[in-house]
Amino acid sequence: MTQVLEQTGMKRELGLLDSTMIVAGSMIGSGIFIVTADMARSIGSPGYILLIWLITGVITLIAALSYGELAGMMPKAGGQYIYLREAYNPLVGFLFGWTVFMVIQTGVIAAVAIAFAKFTGVLLPDLIGSNIILADLSLFQFTSQQLLAILLIVFLTYVNLQGIKNAKIIQTTFTLAKIVSLLGLIVLGIYFGLNGKALISNLADFWTPYQTVGNGDGTVSTKDLSGIVLWGAIGAAMVGSLFSSDAWNNITYTAGEVKDPQRNIPLSLFFGTLIVTVLYVLANVAYLMLLPVMGTPGGDDVMSRGIMFATDDRVGTAAIATIFGSAAVIIMAILIMISTFGCNNGLILSGARLYYAMAKDGVFFKKAGILNKNDVPGFALIIQGIWASVLCLSGTYGDLLDYCTFSSLLFYMVTIIGLFILRKTRPDAERPYKAVGYPVLPALYILIAGAICTVLLIYKPTTCGRGLLIVLLGVPVYYLWKRFGTQTLESRI
Repeated sequence: MTQVLEQTGMKRELGLLDSTMIVAGSMIGSGIFIVTADMARSIGSPGYILLIWLITGVITLIAALSYGELAGMMPKAGGQYIYLREAYNPLVGFLFGWTVFMVIQTGVIAAVAIAFAKFTGVLLPDLIGSNIILADLSLFQFTSQQLLAILLIVFLTYVNLQGIKNAKIIQTTFTLAKIVSLLGLIVLGIYFGLNGKALISNLADFWTPYQTVGNGDGTVSTKDLSGIVLWGAIGAAMVGSLFSSDAWNNITYTAGEVKDPQRNIPLSLFFGTLIVTVLYVLANVAYLMLLPVMGTPGGDDVMSRGIMFATDDRVGTAAIATIFGSAAVIIMAILIMISTFGCNNGLILSGARLYYAMAKDGVFFKKAGILNKNDVPGFALIIQGIWASVLCLSGTYGDLLDYCTFSSLLFYMVTIIGLFILRKTRPDAERPYKAVGYPVLPALYILIAGAICTVLLIYKPTTCGRGLLIVLLGVPVYYLWKRFGTQTLESRI
């Protein structure tokens, strides 16, 4: 029996290419150009760095393939929120939506906007910077960097308010641009790095893991890693790669606007995550061919600082500097601006569709469930933009990355457990696409994700504990919302 698609009033404008660009574009932000530095300090070994990126890509692909079955079963606006609601109960669905609104989506939007502003400051250092204070308020300082980040969120929210067609044009254009740019970085890196000193140095000590800490006098201290400590370091180092590979599930939120969603959403999940996984692994191969992993914070040039102590952790810039010299700073700043601009457009576009689905269920502001004259959830877009802007002002966006990674991974794991539940409770449901490798691969993902969450709670208890607290705070909020409804809350907006 053919499943009847949800009739929402939304326009089905997104084809397979558009959907794939939302997946890839939402994943590729600034992380791939930065986080390898912290990973290098945490794990040392070039082999382990590549292994961590590869493991991250494999588990992301497994999760995406598992989500494909759920997307085919329930091609409705709201995506993962719907899957959790149907597999468990409305409370679990709400906890996910609550966490997405409070931290996962808006926190990443804020962090990516700040990254955009930070690299714009490289081009305009006299105008944009965290040290250029526009207002010194009692609780925080308002900087030009924060102002630009907020203006970016406002602009992209405005673009998305005009309709899905405008938003998809920006998404596809900017995502293709950054894919081509990343490919250029990879090709140049491999070409110029072949048989270079950095590659020889990295190959000489490829599999020796160690942790590095910079000392105040410009020297470093190292600590060998083995046994359970090594596993803990790997788990902690994966925060960066997992964050850089996150947001692939955003396409599921937009199911109400995807053409033939039972086919195109599963395919876009596969193609989008595969493209990004390959690009990320190869980008790190290029880094390792151009730069030595080991370095010192007081080094005179990019080679002596190495990947570990690249200036401001800008590994991508340091790698390009070995080819183009000082011009690399400008080249990479422009590339990251393109990357973060497109990334935030995808995040803003998709997040609002989840709040739209929640509003339809009566667990979010009722106005968020209404489409504007351009057939998009206007109020949901606006309230998302307001909260993301507040997070830009909070100054806590760095910690939010840890919150986001832990919370996202937790819900990915719970959602894939839901796949097993739905196979039992709804065996006869139409499944135009079935999870590859079921039950082995989905079960493997659950085990790996559970292990990583446990390691993160042990080694990063403060930030991950706060992330878990945000999830749990959603329980009383859910019951208060159900008890008192949304009318009183909305009357104050």
